Amino acid sequence: MANVPTQSRSPDRPPAPRVRPLRTHRRLLLIATAVCVGLAPGTVAHAAPTPQEIETQMDKQWEQLEPTIEEYNKVHSQLLVNRKKSDELKKKIQPLALQVDMALGRVGELASRYYRSGPSSTLNALLTSGDPMLLADQLTLLDRLAREEQQQITEVVAARDRFNAEKSKLDGLIAQQTKQDTELASKRKQIDGEIKRLEQLRQAAYGSSTAGGALRKGPCPATYIGGPAGTAVKTACAQIGKPYVWASNGPNSFDCSGLTQFAWGKAGVSLTHHTGKQWTEGKVISRAQARPGDLVFFYSDLHHMGMYVGNGLMVHAPRTGDFVKMSSIDVMPVVGFRRPG
Repeated sequence: MANVPTQSRSPDRPPAPRVRPLRTHRRLLLIATAVCVGLAPGTVAHAAPTPQEIETQMDKQWEQLEPTIEEYNKVHSQLLVNRKKSDELKKKIQPLALQVDMALGRVGELASRYYRSGPSSTLNALLTSGDPMLLADQLTLLDRLAREEQQQITEVVAARDRFNAEKSKLDGLIAQQTKQDTELASKRKQIDGEIKRLEQLRQAAYGSSTAGGALRKGPCPATYIGGPAGTAVKTACAQIGKPYVWASNGPNSFDCSGLTQFAWGKAGVSLTHHTGKQWTEGKVISRAQARPGDLVFFYSDLHHMGMYVGNGLMVHAPRTGDFVKMSSIDVMPVVGFRRPG
């Protein structure tokens, strides 16, 4: 068999590339991908929280936030009351100070007149009148007037000093409460940030809908009642659907104690914008005695409340992102009932 000459290759010429099958490239790509996945940090897929889980988380967070909100309401309400008292005392002190100045001026005038005229005025009066009895009467009258003037000065000075002492004490309390008010108000940024975070969580599950379904669970009030309590409970029912805004007492938004303050205010009963204070501003009522218009309080620290409307239901401003609504009073631990008025 004849030998077939082999084709010589030039040393300057590179060898021709070897063509790998497409299947080989795919195999290598899969291997590389597997290696990369193996080297990547392990990740565990978490299911998105359910709406109920988000509501539970919000409730827990709100239990921590609402006491701070109510403490702010308490301090701010006390500060407003004390500032009003201070202004009233200031108005009382001003005329007293003026009376003291005028009385002292009159006494000074009497003294000045005596020193200017001297004892000879007595003799002149005697010689002029010619009647020693008349002169005695005049001197007695002058002495009585001087004593009465001095008594008036003493009384006015005492009243002025008493009011000044009250105002000084009150001003010290106002300074302390102003500091507390400022410190609590500075927490608004932190609270508002937490509220925003909770709202974002809620919107992720509900969008723009409200939590807890329908805002009404039937007629409101559930049972009829007249008088001031009837006015209060009807006012509260009329606020259903308005948004919760902390530290707000209406008319367009409310927090829990702001709603009850607003409603009973329409009935002519003044309540403090603070759950703890409203706990002390009404008559103690048992659950069996509760009627529409009564206030119902929750949790051992009294940080939430609502207005009872009958049939085991209440109207309340629940928390941020929610609205004034009807709810069962048994959704939270009931501490007790109070009847304003």
